[in-house]
Amino acid sequence: MVDRIGGAGLLAIGVACWLARDDSGSVAQHGLLCGMLIYNVGACAVLAYAGSTLPMAGVAPWAGVALHAVLATWCAGNLRAIPRIGD
Repeated sequence: MVDRIGGAGLLAIGVACWLARDDSGSVAQHGLLCGMLIYNVGACAVLAYAGSTLPMAGVAPWAGVALHAVLATWCAGNLRAIPRIGD
């Protein structure tokens, strides 16, 4: 049940990001990028912890770490590049 609720939350975040993709430089876009950055850093940390300390087999946690690290870097780069309204 918790996984399904988490999945619904991720779906909602994805839809919000998709709808704000053309809203360049707005406060809403900045907020979504901050939220996605926090999510990706957290997911990267949790997966790295799971891959290094828990007895998990395979490379799946490390593939997730790499994916979320790339996405976090992308979010951080976009936050620096996009001027906010009012700045």
